Amino acid sequence: MNLNYHVLVVDDSSPDGTGQIVKDLFSKYPNQLFLEERTGKLGLGTAYIHGFKWSLKHNYEFIFEMDADFSHNPNDLERLYLACKEDGADLSVGSRYVKGGKILNWPLDRHLYSRGGAIYTRLITWMPVHDPTAGFICYTNKVLSAIKLDEINFIGYAFQIAMKFTAWKLGFKIKEVPITFQDRLVGESKMSGKILKEGMIGVLKIQWQSLFGGYRKRVTNNSAKIIEANFVAKTDIVAKTK
Repeated sequence: MNLNYHVLVVDDSSPDGTGQIVKDLFSKYPNQLFLEERTGKLGLGTAYIHGFKWSLKHNYEFIFEMDADFSHNPNDLERLYLACKEDGADLSVGSRYVKGGKILNWPLDRHLYSRGGAIYTRLITWMPVHDPTAGFICYTNKVLSAIKLDEINFIGYAFQIAMKFTAWKLGFKIKEVPITFQDRLVGESKMSGKILKEGMIGVLKIQWQSLFGGYRKRVTNNSAKIIEANFVAKTDIVAKTK
């Protein structure tokens, strides 16, 4: 927070009292910590979309998404930011599967699901992203502005894949930054058979639509400028001010 990051928490009536905990911290972080409360469980994907729209409405230049259980190290935010601010990326991905990236304390089945999903996604979509299911990302304003966000209607891994796939198809420059991903120390993973199924089917769906269904046209926000393609090898939305 001392580096001028602002934090938005999107809370879907969490039974653990997340909303009240955030409110209690308002006085400690005035004009830096924000809360959007929604009624009912509306899904992870819609929470991300809600946060993205809020960030665009408030004119943030760099918008981050990350896990709020410290699986993603907040110290890596600045590295993702600099990849966009100084290295010319339009969005940067905190990647477990590029040189220097690693995972700590995961059971074997999670490794298999994650690595297998990454390979499967690259084979089906041809998208040159080594960690397509990653959820630690810095988007520049122009990327999110260029996407019809309501057209990205997945929930779990498929949402993460679809956002990167859409940005890639719209010609934005993606850079993967190696991170260390550590399994959560408290709480339980929301991984389920339903989420895995959505991911497998979702990858086929977006590639089919890309090839035969006018995907680019459907997801493009026509009021935004699309650049030439160029690629380099509980939800919190964290935003960096200009």
